[in-house]
Amino acid sequence: MSLDSPESQTYTATLDCRYLLHAPTSPEAGTLLVLALHGYGSNPDAMLRLTGLLLGEHHVIAALQAPNQHYQAAPGANAAAAYNWGVRDHRATSLRLHHDMVQEVAKRLHGRFGIGPKRTLLVGFSQPVGLNYRFVGTHPDAVGALIGICGGVPRDWEEEKYQPIDAPILHISRDQDEFYPNDLVADFPRKLRRHAKDVEFHLIPGQHRFPSKAGGIVRPWMERVFGGGAGKSPDPGN
Repeated sequence: MSLDSPESQTYTATLDCRYLLHAPTSPEAGTLLVLALHGYGSNPDAMLRLTGLLLGEHHVIAALQAPNQHYQAAPGANAAAAYNWGVRDHRATSLRLHHDMVQEVAKRLHGRFGIGPKRTLLVGFSQPVGLNYRFVGTHPDAVGALIGICGGVPRDWEEEKYQPIDAPILHISRDQDEFYPNDLVADFPRKLRRHAKDVEFHLIPGQHRFPSKAGGIVRPWMERVFGGGAGKSPDPGN
């Protein structure tokens, strides 16, 4: 056997997955279960904080840590750990693992808090946005709504393999995004409506950053979709 054509073998191993959880002291009628997925090179700590600022701290928020780890800079004593959701060379494995992780966390928290799929909100920033769309296109009853921020629509999204989606989608892009230029994102609403009935799209100023001050867009949408105070504004003293 030549070294230029080795056999490719695969096997399955156990992976310890992690998420950070914020649970309000006194859940209210408008409390949602929010599954928040951070971008490439980030971490669940940052995503939990940013999601709480955007949506409000009266929701149950679970920030999932991506399964693949690396350092933000050259390895060293002070190098910070960062995480990602996979690379295109192993797309099938990344998709399966993402689906399994979201389903497992949702299952655990549905039972713990008594909040079902209809009041579950799936949020992604950057890299996991496309993965989240693939997830809901495969499991259309798993969540009640989605928010995609500074991410893309899957290349294969318009194919028949995805199911019709009743869950409303809010997609937010930025007009100076280094990774998703305006001529590309302009077609996102049309593409998303290929399988989704309710799509709201916003192109807001800024670069590829989490829009923590976009509550004026997000909270009215949450109130429209979920009602019952889901999108209420923070207390004046906060």
